[in-house]
Amino acid sequence: MDPYFIPFLNAKTLEDRYSKLSEFLHKTPILTSNSINSECGASLFFKCENFQKSGAFKMRGVSNAIYELLKMKNKPKGVIAHSSGNHGQALAWAAKHNNIECVVVMPRNASKFKKKAVLAAGGEIIECDSNISSRINTVKKFCETSGFIEIHPSNQPSVILGQGSAAWELMTECHKNNIKLSHVGIPIGGGGLAAGTGFAVSIWNKTHGTSIKVFAGEPEGANDAYRSFYSGKIEHNKDPKTVADGLRTELGNINFPIIQKTIDAIYLVSDTEILEGQLKLAERLKLIIETNCSPPFSAVYKKPQIFNNKTIGIILSGGNIDLRNNSWGS
Repeated sequence: MDPYFIPFLNAKTLEDRYSKLSEFLHKTPILTSNSINSECGASLFFKCENFQKSGAFKMRGVSNAIYELLKMKNKPKGVIAHSSGNHGQALAWAAKHNNIECVVVMPRNASKFKKKAVLAAGGEIIECDSNISSRINTVKKFCETSGFIEIHPSNQPSVILGQGSAAWELMTECHKNNIKLSHVGIPIGGGGLAAGTGFAVSIWNKTHGTSIKVFAGEPEGANDAYRSFYSGKIEHNKDPKTVADGLRTELGNINFPIIQKTIDAIYLVSDTEILEGQLKLAERLKLIIETNCSPPFSAVYKKPQIFNNKTIGIILSGGNIDLRNNSWGS
């Protein structure tokens, strides 16, 4: 585990940091649906990060990363990140709020909707080829000549820690209302939310004497995290294909060890199942969510032998969706 996390192994220190971050964030609601619960045979509680600032959980990690930067004596000239959309939008928003320049490296085939959102939030966009190496190299070259600091979307300790605050809020609210969670589910792509959630849940379990398990849902067409989890080494996708555009990324050397230690399982779901989950949440809970949100919800439906009669918290990661171009489930 990266040394950054060591102080936060103390539950009071972790809770204090999450309390500090809450000053910059929305406390997003937790919703449930009797019809969904009846249909899937479990009790589901949805943490709605689609209502978070910038429309996604990414604001949590970015807020913690910016908080750490502002503790430095010299405020950075600017920040840069590669992103398919949500992380870049959140970083641009937070940077502008703190009078810091922001550049976002985005693949040329990224959603025009998300590019507009990054620009509207105050970020500058540099386009690159639609593969991981191109993203990484473009950021590296810019940092070498600009003096900007990279804020990685998923493999930076401060970002990972911040992402865990969503699960911490979820568990805190459920605890207050005597809801005994058995599982917390998240989508997995780059691994930042998964690692942050796993870390937060592990500290919560030690402090409260609970045994909440964390599981992740992943698209079949971008299954590197699934393969990595079960092979014990980071695997790669040559050409990921899935409607969940934000989950086409890969795990990193910082988040993967945390995922190995704190995640109970990763389940694969098809694009059809992802779209059906997205549509079901729109119909039943009137929630507009991204396809990136659906995998853990879809996994609950797909695995009744595991989740029947369980009490499950699911983090809905975001709602930045281009309604004009979305393909709903059949």
